[in-house]
Amino acid sequence: MENKFDDIRPYYDEEIPAAMKRIAHSDVFPLLASFVYPDEPLESVRKRVESFQTTREFQHDTMYKVNEQVILRSTDGFTCSGIERLSPNESYLFVSNHRDIMLDASLLQYFLVSKGFETTEITFGANLMTHPVVVDVGKSNKMFRVERPDGSIRDFYRSSLHLSEYIRHVITDKHQSVWIAQRNGRTKDGIDATDQGIIKMFCLSEPRDKIAAIADLHIVPISISYEWEPCDVLKGLELYQSQFMRYVKKPGEDLNSILTGITQTKGRVHMALCEPLSVPELMALEGQTNVEYHKAVAQLIDRRINTAYRLYPNNYIAHDLLYGNRRYQKMYTQEEFDAFTARLEKLDRYDSFDLERLKEIFLGIYANPVENRSRI
Repeated sequence: MENKFDDIRPYYDEEIPAAMKRIAHSDVFPLLASFVYPDEPLESVRKRVESFQTTREFQHDTMYKVNEQVILRSTDGFTCSGIERLSPNESYLFVSNHRDIMLDASLLQYFLVSKGFETTEITFGANLMTHPVVVDVGKSNKMFRVERPDGSIRDFYRSSLHLSEYIRHVITDKHQSVWIAQRNGRTKDGIDATDQGIIKMFCLSEPRDKIAAIADLHIVPISISYEWEPCDVLKGLELYQSQFMRYVKKPGEDLNSILTGITQTKGRVHMALCEPLSVPELMALEGQTNVEYHKAVAQLIDRRINTAYRLYPNNYIAHDLLYGNRRYQKMYTQEEFDAFTARLEKLDRYDSFDLERLKEIFLGIYANPVENRSRI
């Protein structure tokens, strides 16, 4: 069975030692080592990494420390709620809103390890698996490749079916959990919405029974919220330019977004593990057509994510600025207001753009979660 998925699967444990040696002797290793192990000599770190024989060792040592350093250096604290809803003996499909390329999934792994749970396998876009070190780190960290074919409808279907079968295989045969974003790519405008196509993809590998197709995956929605949105300026610039033309990423842009997301100040970060989708609520959708069912399941996920999303003062400030009132002024202090407007004024350097429109887009990134909550 496993050979069927050799084109997308993570590394087996027997492949880890060779991957660790490649990472330890890569050109970027000194930089990585200084970030993860700032108090250890380079050669000591190199020997440490080369000693790892399994994915578990790599994750519980290096990746755990990566997240510790990210939390210490770029946040004002990371919190997570809802673990009491889960069992360490069960396998889940975590369907998450997606705000940062790496951290959304990485912080979940950190929290699961801290609570004695096994880590999940993680979807990882093929477009990101280009640099050899990124490939080795990703596949050593239980990431599996997701293709985004630009070809025919038949190619897209085959790719979707393959992904669906692999996710079901991981959960029902390997008895491991999986993390996947609720949509293709990050949310850039602050509107978290599950793509119905994702739900359709989940069902492809169990076409005989749409209720069982979802129920067997034990879906747990995840809502992650950052006080300061990762890559907020970069997202605003992309949305602005997308108004006028099809946005084409520049070489190295994804890597720049990964590094910016890791290093940029994020303030407080909260992750909510929501109530798993239940069989009774899925059974209540029995009489719907497939299209209606996919839409209804997506709405169940969205309702949980938007309800659990933690709104910060920045969200309320942006909403007041965007709509020209002080409706939410009791939700923030003058100091918080001044800090946010100072961030907003940094956009003034992009004076070749329509600054009023650019700032409107930027404010929407933070204001839209307030609107999402009001519609529940």
